[in-house]
Amino acid sequence: MRKILGAVVAVVLCACGNPSGTFSEPSGEVPSEGLSLSVEPGTTQGTFLAGRSQGDAEVKFSSREVEPGVYRIEVRYNGMTLTGLVDSENGVSSMDGFAETNGQDTQMTDPDRDVAAALYAALNAELPSGDAATPESKYLRRAVGLWAEHPSTVRMQRTVMGEQGRGYTMLCSYAKCNGSWTGNCGGSYNWYSYAKHDCNKGGFDLAVNQQIAQLGDHTSCNGDEYYMSNGSWVCGEPDHWSRPKVIGNCFGRCGGGCGGDTQYTLDATNHDGCVRNGHVLASGYCDDQFVSASDDELFASNCY
Repeated sequence: MRKILGAVVAVVLCACGNPSGTFSEPSGEVPSEGLSLSVEPGTTQGTFLAGRSQGDAEVKFSSREVEPGVYRIEVRYNGMTLTGLVDSENGVSSMDGFAETNGQDTQMTDPDRDVAAALYAALNAELPSGDAATPESKYLRRAVGLWAEHPSTVRMQRTVMGEQGRGYTMLCSYAKCNGSWTGNCGGSYNWYSYAKHDCNKGGFDLAVNQQIAQLGDHTSCNGDEYYMSNGSWVCGEPDHWSRPKVIGNCFGRCGGGCGGDTQYTLDATNHDGCVRNGHVLASGYCDDQFVSASDDELFASNCY
């Protein structure tokens, strides 16, 4: 994973991502409520009008291939510019966020995350899923998904580096039947031990900070998950129990909710195990899990 930082400086100069130079998605306008999206070879761009619950924010976004395999991403709203420069071959990205008026550093707030989450959902609804999307669309979607979960206590300006086996560990085999209970997987379980985090309840390896998770998009209850209690499934979120068995919506999958990509990784599982175990999305106790999972979301391959 840890390529030399010089690759970041050279990120505008090199990389690959789609070596053939072909694109799987036809060009043209894709209409959607609140979303105006244009997908052309080498460019995905458009605008998005968030709903009233997100303050009716207007978002302008673009993702362009600036060199072979290098993608320049820009998202602007609420007086803020979010940028990403993704080198897909070397697994290196520089991410940033700053105020449009003076270029000063900024941080993501709850309203900012809400707008990013709404844009993420709109892109997931309109763009092809997984590797069927153009590289520009895929990295735009992944970057927006990352910003939608970005804690207020993590710097916006940072370098994200990833490489399979070192930066991230895939857990595709634990997301049975393409992440869903279908066919002969309807009643089977494939537990992953353990979803871990560290916080004020104790250290990383204490049982109270661990869940035994069933990965994949299996079931949910009122937007929450199920956990095993006295031999029965209960709807809700166990708060630092000692290694409860849990199943929920897309547990272990990179991105908020069930996004357009299907990366199931160790770090994403641990991040889910933090925010679903007595903490909220932007909890400072989950910052280290978020940072560790950032390269997974940007660079990990799809499981299906």
